[in-house]
Amino acid sequence: MRHFLAAGASLLFVLAGPSAAGTPEQVADAALKAAPVWDGHNDVPEQLRDRRKNVLAGFDFRDTTGTADAAKGFGAMQTDLNRIRKGRLGAQFWSVYVSAQLPEPQAVQATLEQIDTVKRLVALYPSDLQFCVDSACVTAAQKAGKVASLVGMEGGHSIGGSLAVLRQMHALGARYMTLTHFKNTAWADAATDDPKHDGLTPFGEDVVREMQRLGMLVDLSHVSEATMMDAFRVAKAPVIFSHSNARALNSHPRNVSDAALQALKANGGVLMINFYPAYVVGETRAWSVRRAGEKARIEAGHIGDPAGAKAELEAWEKANPAPNGSLTDVANQIDYVAKLIGPDHVGLGGDLDGIETTVKGMEDVSTYPALFTELARRGWSQADLEKLSSRNIMRVLKAAEAYAASRKGDAPIENPTTF
Repeated sequence: MRHFLAAGASLLFVLAGPSAAGTPEQVADAALKAAPVWDGHNDVPEQLRDRRKNVLAGFDFRDTTGTADAAKGFGAMQTDLNRIRKGRLGAQFWSVYVSAQLPEPQAVQATLEQIDTVKRLVALYPSDLQFCVDSACVTAAQKAGKVASLVGMEGGHSIGGSLAVLRQMHALGARYMTLTHFKNTAWADAATDDPKHDGLTPFGEDVVREMQRLGMLVDLSHVSEATMMDAFRVAKAPVIFSHSNARALNSHPRNVSDAALQALKANGGVLMINFYPAYVVGETRAWSVRRAGEKARIEAGHIGDPAGAKAELEAWEKANPAPNGSLTDVANQIDYVAKLIGPDHVGLGGDLDGIETTVKGMEDVSTYPALFTELARRGWSQADLEKLSSRNIMRVLKAAEAYAASRKGDAPIENPTTF
């Protein structure tokens, strides 16, 4: 489903036609030279935890194409330094995701371990990576030819219900936090859990206030629409969606409605587009629903026979492969958001190495230039491609830093300990 605005200044950037600057390939290349990609969400730290228990000895981040392990159910990793260079990646928020199934004290420990893993990985490759905690560092790293490496926390369970823990995570370098993951927290509703709070609780509102006082980006990927709207109401600085898509093109509950996108525009924030087929392509979402129904039917018919149920489901999947879409569908998501709320409010958050499959043509971090070429072919100007690649998220981070500087005299928000 495609929706187009009838008129408005936000359409001018796509109505200009092919750029006089050259071919689509040349326009894309010029944009990526001027503003390398700053991706909002990559799960290499999760892969290191799952595959290697965070032991980096013997790990070669220059080339991970041979990391598939069928016996353990691992495909090859989607990220390495060689492909980062091909993909024109200049900055990355590395996600320090830990499972929302963990008890919160364990989640806090695991998050600390993941931050440590990012720092150790960066230290192993000082010619290629630079750990950053602010916009000035990102600029300096890129001038030095390094990939600016920032930390993003994925899920409010990682602070254990403590603003003191939030402050310490920020002190260690975390520069955004996704308020929930797939499950509600005690203070915020997730998109994929039964509503409990109708958005944010009063403590959840304080989490947003304290994050912004610190200069930490509030990330609304994974949260319910009620949580989004509460966060927009409370926020005094721009927020982000680090890896989400438009619900108008795919009705997955994790995606963002037009109403929430309009609120994002008013807030000045940015939506960073995800590459996971189930969030990109409406047909993939529909296939997932059909598969869930088939799985329930098959399991009901194979009570006490899990091997038979598995074999029948595999046969169904072989006869009914998932329609995973392509790079064109990602470009459609980007186009939709840019046409609805303007090219100042869209970015890229691929979710690579956090997803087992991608749309065709965007299988790993080397593929960003192909996406930019497709958008240039559609009439995107070099200036707007630069906004998409990194200028929008840089603007948002600078705004968050400026707001924090303006609140420097404010006392930390306190909450009592619980044990």
